Amino acid sequence: MRRTILAATAASVLLASSAPAAAPQFDTPAKVAFLIDLSSGAVLYAKNADMRMPPASMAKMMTTDVAFELIDSGKLPLNKMCTVRPETWQKWHGPQAGSTMFLSANEQVSVENLLKGIVTLSGNDASVVLAECISGTEQAFTEQMNALAKKIGLTNSHFGTANGWPDNGVTYVSARDLATLARYEIENHYKLYKQFYSLPNFTWGKTLGSNADITQSNRNPILGVVPGADGLKTGHTDEAGYGFTGSAEQNGRRLIEVVAGLDSWNGRVTESKRLMEWGFGAWQAKPLFQKDAKVGSAKVQLGSQSEVSLVAPRNLAVTIPAGLVTGGQTTMKIRYDGPLVAPIAKGQQVAQLVITTGDTPPQVVPLVAGEDVGKAGFFGRIWLGFKQLFGMA
Repeated sequence: MRRTILAATAASVLLASSAPAAAPQFDTPAKVAFLIDLSSGAVLYAKNADMRMPPASMAKMMTTDVAFELIDSGKLPLNKMCTVRPETWQKWHGPQAGSTMFLSANEQVSVENLLKGIVTLSGNDASVVLAECISGTEQAFTEQMNALAKKIGLTNSHFGTANGWPDNGVTYVSARDLATLARYEIENHYKLYKQFYSLPNFTWGKTLGSNADITQSNRNPILGVVPGADGLKTGHTDEAGYGFTGSAEQNGRRLIEVVAGLDSWNGRVTESKRLMEWGFGAWQAKPLFQKDAKVGSAKVQLGSQSEVSLVAPRNLAVTIPAGLVTGGQTTMKIRYDGPLVAPIAKGQQVAQLVITTGDTPPQVVPLVAGEDVGKAGFFGRIWLGFKQLFGMA
């Protein structure tokens, strides 16, 4: 019978304080807000984080990530040329079509430039052209979007369009899911993320009459404003209001924020900046374990060895209120469903480290297997059965 096992680690962290750590306070007029520290997995702020809402153009993060998955797997070259179907151009040009890359009918555009048009310009036309180029139809592409959402672990999201255009509630997300999507994109496609999300502007299309180049600025409200800001995506419709999913990294700490349901462009700018600056200023990260350091061990069933070491997959830290330097204690426990069943691959996530400090919410970070554990052979299984029969295991 498998059960969740909690085991105290051999390590604890003294933080020295005359009082327990209290979570810093923050408030925002945004209807929805969420902030997570990737260095520790700590949720620093959550307001209606699991409420379903229309994503508007923040849905384009999933469109981009489907492309990134294909590019990094070698299935979609950046220089692949895509044709702008006249029907697609007809639907997605002009003031009624929202944000646009200013594509032209029958134009040939590379995947690379379409991604720039999606990320930097929020082009509704570019999103649909890329979707059709990859999957044949936008509907077929949304099936890939939803399959990837399931793989990533988005539990409160569904996609019915490639660009987030209002579709009577078929497309919806939650702030927590948007942050999970952003985290996946950053951690699994970092090179492409840095290549596309930080462009300050992009030039594409020509003006009518003068035939001048059209240059549009990146709509990211914290890019060039908050130090270390490098992504991700804004969104706006009358139904959704103004929203933003953003990320910034300072001194090895990366934060991801989501704000949504704001009633103005300026409100989005202000609240995006305030929440991110509060996350960096009101909290600090304290290192716990270096990458590959052993944190503990877990029991293994029917394996070539009875235990597997649990190690840090990356540098792990705990996020605590800023200025907490002098008494309290951070406690850590290892959590896993066990005993683990062989075979186990080195680097496979098999457990979690649960970190508790004062009255702040528990912080949960992954732990991975430190070595391969194969299945026990025939005689090994007999010996294990013998030990279990006589209470030796």
